[in-house]
Amino acid sequence: MNLIFEHGIWSFANAEIWVGIGLLIFFGILIAAGVPKIAAAQLDAKGAKIQADLDEAARLRAEAEALLAQIRKEKAEAEAQAAEMMAQAEADARRLEVESKAKLEETLARRQKMAETRIAQAEAQASAEVKAAAADLAAKAAEQILAARLAGGAKDPLLDAAIAQIGDRLN
Repeated sequence: MNLIFEHGIWSFANAEIWVGIGLLIFFGILIAAGVPKIAAAQLDAKGAKIQADLDEAARLRAEAEALLAQIRKEKAEAEAQAAEMMAQAEADARRLEVESKAKLEETLARRQKMAETRIAQAEAQASAEVKAAAADLAAKAAEQILAARLAGGAKDPLLDAAIAQIGDRLN
């Protein structure tokens, strides 16, 4: 067995054996110093931090989704309110249009009636003026005829009857 340790792979003269022994001693020191516990604690802390970050991200996502849902709800309410306002405005516009049309028709009817009244008054006034002018003309003609008759002394029965009718026709 001495031969294996002296000349073979397990020989202390072999450099790889010393590297292996040094590595085992190094790992032993690391284990004795508690490096695996420290590394595990660091990994656990890092894992906990990552989990906390993931939890925070999930919480933030949930808040964002809730906020998005609230914003969508408010948007829908605002759109519904805007649609309601538009419908109300359209209804008001139609109502105002009907009222304006009715007022316009009423005003036009009133103005037409006033115009008809003025026309009737003008016709009546014109008729009265024509009758007055005719009466004046007839009176002047009768006056001239009477003056001529008195001057001539002759009587005309047809002329007397026409003069008598003039007064009846003018009134």
